[in-house]
Amino acid sequence: MNNARALFSLNDYPVQPQIIHAPQRKVLSVKNVCKSYNAQQKVLNDINFDLHAGEMVGIVGRSGAGKSTLLHVLNGTHTATSGELLSYPEVGLPRDVSGISGRALNEWRSECGMIFQDFCLVPRLDVLTNVLLGRLSQTSTFKSLFKVFSDDDRARAIALLEWMNMLPHALQRAENLSGGQMQRVAICRALIQNPSILLADEPVASLDPKNTQRIMTALREVSEQGISVMVNLHSIELVKNYCTRVIGIAQGQIVFDGHPDDLNPDVLQQLYVDEISQLH
Repeated sequence: MNNARALFSLNDYPVQPQIIHAPQRKVLSVKNVCKSYNAQQKVLNDINFDLHAGEMVGIVGRSGAGKSTLLHVLNGTHTATSGELLSYPEVGLPRDVSGISGRALNEWRSECGMIFQDFCLVPRLDVLTNVLLGRLSQTSTFKSLFKVFSDDDRARAIALLEWMNMLPHALQRAENLSGGQMQRVAICRALIQNPSILLADEPVASLDPKNTQRIMTALREVSEQGISVMVNLHSIELVKNYCTRVIGIAQGQIVFDGHPDDLNPDVLQQLYVDEISQLH
């Protein structure tokens, strides 16, 4: 098992993960990506950046700037209108995942996991089963419907829930959890896929400060294990406290890509214009 996924091994699962200072290899290269829904609506325009193992990248910008669309394009939920998404596996040659479908797309979504603001859990299923549903791409739909999962998968799910302090709720229905608890379960479900990239679309937008800190700390710990994390955020304070890099988007274009400490007033003015007074 490689360093990027060492945190999620089945044995001796740490409550406080050990930081691994692995070499920063490139895992994804986004080249000239555009996304249009029609001729008049170009949501993403010529997006270019490289993503490396272990980075925690905050995506910032005004509502409607294209932040969520970017993550959905990377995950394959939305198809890019043009451009390339080159995935760099640890072994083998890079491949363009921008136009794949079917089984190949399901495999890519396991490599590039995603969590959402609204959690996307199955309300009537228990917490453990919700986590195990992250293995859908590796097991049949028939088996998942009847909760037929391998012992290894169950052990991994239990270990992840223990890490997120959710094991006492493993047999509780997801609909009975708080928002912060649901998001922690959603993180476990994404991580059981063994992703090399984890995307988070406004994961703390509806959470209170205490749960926001829990989720952001968990995402940072994930990145410290060599997994690339990209998270859409509205709070510049959170970006500066948790992220190692920030990409700023305005009107579908990248206008800033650098360290959070370099988010000066001029950059913020370019990103937010009349919304600067609302930032925190």
